[in-house]
Amino acid sequence: MKSKEIRDLIDFISQTGLNEVNIETEEIKLSIKRAPDVKTKIVESGVSAIPVAAAAAPPPAPAPAETIAPAAPKAATTQSTEDSSQYIEVKSPMIGTFYRSANPDSPSFVSVGDKIEVGQTLCIVEAMKLFNEIESEVSGTIVKAMVENSSPVEYDQVLFLVDPS
Repeated sequence: MKSKEIRDLIDFISQTGLNEVNIETEEIKLSIKRAPDVKTKIVESGVSAIPVAAAAAPPPAPAPAETIAPAAPKAATTQSTEDSSQYIEVKSPMIGTFYRSANPDSPSFVSVGDKIEVGQTLCIVEAMKLFNEIESEVSGTIVKAMVENSSPVEYDQVLFLVDPS
């Protein structure tokens, strides 16, 4: 694989939003992993070769208060809008399948009531046979898990509600 092909692959990955790609042939073993504001490493035959700056994904736009509250009687809607407005939404950066743990035998990365820190793994979203760890961008307490394990998720779908206080 030529360096231009590797650069083209990195550009493609940064445009698609994938966090990790592994390619292995008889001649080359290539592992590319990226995270926002972190350098991507290219590994050829187990040796770190070329550090490349990763493209940072833009932060998701905040959702209007009307989309947070479920359709319900007016009194209940007002109450849940007021309650959930103080929470930060952790959204899916891609379409895929949501997993709460690394494998069925492992405990969940986080549960309701857990205190989380910036950079802590919250869940995995599988997209095209690639398992992408979703890390927290905020510190706080998990208030609610919005998605069931092994459920499909859409881009920008709320995964967790976090109380930042």
